[in-house]
Amino acid sequence: MTINLLGIAGSMRNNSYSFKALDLALKIAKERYNAEINLFDLRKNRLPIYEPNLQLDKIQQSEKESLQMANTMVKWTDAIILASPDYHGSMSGVLKNFLDFFWKEFSGKTFGYICASHEKGLTVMEQMRTAVRQCYGWSMPYGISTSSNDFDIDGNITNQKTVMRIEMLSRDIVFYGKAIRNQFLADTSNKVKESYSFLTLEK
Repeated sequence: MTINLLGIAGSMRNNSYSFKALDLALKIAKERYNAEINLFDLRKNRLPIYEPNLQLDKIQQSEKESLQMANTMVKWTDAIILASPDYHGSMSGVLKNFLDFFWKEFSGKTFGYICASHEKGLTVMEQMRTAVRQCYGWSMPYGISTSSNDFDIDGNITNQKTVMRIEMLSRDIVFYGKAIRNQFLADTSNKVKESYSFLTLEK
């Protein structure tokens, strides 16, 4: 079984805990389950602020290149893991801005969630689920919460319960993500395409 899996790192902090957990999840998916992986780091790849009528020739070249890369990766992937710190009970601004650029590209794709939080990040992951649901994406029924308590001074995850949950997420998003994506592609084939005509609407 192969699947294209994309990780979106939504922290602007160097050596962030959500990034480290996401990186481990992607590596496990690749090494154990033969997933094709990509990582889009919003700290390194800055996107312009979303505008409905954004004109590419009016933004910086670096932002234009980042947006083109994001578009390519989102279209390529079958499933996505979103990772964010907990900012006032919500996702980071850069992650929300990333989500604002897409809609029908998320349809029929499965999403997993990772949050760095000292308060479990439940509201953060619920808000990410809400955004994904509005775009006809599918969500894993659980998320991964991590914090500085899970890491040693070198940045290695030492909490084995957290490692086990990351391993579970890696496995589940590969298997369920592939099943959902295959069914979605079958459902949107020419035979039943008219039933899903709403997915062709522009944002």
